[in-house]
Amino acid sequence: MANSEHEAILKQGVEVWNKWRRDNPDKNPNLSNMYLVEVDLNGADLSGTNLSGANLSGTNLSGANLSDAILYGADLRYANLQLAILNNTIMSDVDLSNANLNDTDLSDADLSNANLIYADLSHASLTNANLSGANLNDADLSHAHLNDANLSSAELCNTRLWYANLTDADFSNTDLRNADFNEADLSNANFSEANFSRANLSNSHCIGVNFNGSNLTGADLTSAHLNGANFNNANLTHANLSRADLYGADLYKADLSFADLTASNLSRAVLVETNLDRANISGCRIYGTSAWELNINNLTQSNLIITKDGEPEITVDNLEIAQFVYLLLNNSKLRSVIDTLTTKSVLILGRFTPERKSVLDGIREALRQRGYVPMLFDFDKPANRDLTETVKTLAGLARFVILDLSDPNSSPHEIMSFAEQLLSVPVQGIFCPTVAHPNPYPMYEHIRRYPQVLPIYRYETAEDLMATLEEKVIKPAEAKVIEMRPPTNPVL
Repeated sequence: MANSEHEAILKQGVEVWNKWRRDNPDKNPNLSNMYLVEVDLNGADLSGTNLSGANLSGTNLSGANLSDAILYGADLRYANLQLAILNNTIMSDVDLSNANLNDTDLSDADLSNANLIYADLSHASLTNANLSGANLNDADLSHAHLNDANLSSAELCNTRLWYANLTDADFSNTDLRNADFNEADLSNANFSEANFSRANLSNSHCIGVNFNGSNLTGADLTSAHLNGANFNNANLTHANLSRADLYGADLYKADLSFADLTASNLSRAVLVETNLDRANISGCRIYGTSAWELNINNLTQSNLIITKDGEPEITVDNLEIAQFVYLLLNNSKLRSVIDTLTTKSVLILGRFTPERKSVLDGIREALRQRGYVPMLFDFDKPANRDLTETVKTLAGLARFVILDLSDPNSSPHEIMSFAEQLLSVPVQGIFCPTVAHPNPYPMYEHIRRYPQVLPIYRYETAEDLMATLEEKVIKPAEAKVIEMRPPTNPVL
């Protein structure tokens, strides 16, 4: 209960009260639970005063000093606190709905679980304030300073935060549906697990923001500055990110299905296991973007810029090949490697049993001595789709293929899988007959109908093979290469 002496002094008016405060600086006034509805306390010195449970609804506290005061559970509905000083004030569980806190100093104040519905906090200073669990639905926080504030688990639906300073603030698990952050500064703030569905973040500054696990469904982030932002596991379905700057942003496992990223900057962004199903990334700058294991079903992608800002623009129409194209253009060693693969590599297919390995190693070494780059592939595993695709890929890179059919388990099924498609890659079969297996796999003759498949070369011993490899294997294969890949005349 309020101290009766203190209550009586306050009732004499602000001038008398303030003089008494000046004359008694060591007094800690107690006005708890006092009924002060619609009282004019403009400019009153209420610093350090206990006003917990007081009814101050409709009261004029503009310009009042309430620093270090205790207002726990007080009723301040429709109160006017414009230009008031409330730093370090304890205001947990206070009702400030529809209150006027315009230009008020609330730095370091405790407003945890406070009711601030429809409150006017425009231009207010809430630096380092505790607003955890507070209800700020439909409040006005435009131009407010909330840097380093704690708003975890708060409610800010339909809240206006235009031009607000939210740097380094904690908004984790906050409900921000339909909130308006236009031109706000959210740099380095924590919005993990926050709900931004249909929120407006257009033109906002979100450099280094943590959006980990947040819900940004349908959010408007047009022209937002999102450099280095963390969107791990964030839901950005149907979000508008057109012209947004996502330089260095981390979109690992983010869901961007149906999102609009047209003309955005994805330079050096991380797109690993990102869902881009039915998204639109046309006109994006993707210099240095890391793209792995993407879901790009029905992705709209065209005019993707793979060069740095300020360099002559080079565009491609496919995100998956963009990294490769850029490396190809800017890495002479890579170009040399590709040239080596397509002009000097020879694929050796066989089965690496102890008996056959020495023969295959001999072929490999002989090829090396002649300037080729041998690639060995073991048939020891059962055929499957992945194995077949691997053989196709390697064969497509090779100058020609040597297929060892001497082991009965060396199957030409994989050869059949690419023979029809890769007509320019010669295939030279080799076979060493034994008593148990005097003839090669019969299906090889079936693929002999393809023009690049050469007759089998039969040899008796490994020594015999090495001695005749140049004449009987390499030269026929090279002749077939020239036949299947005739040089083209330059266009004059």
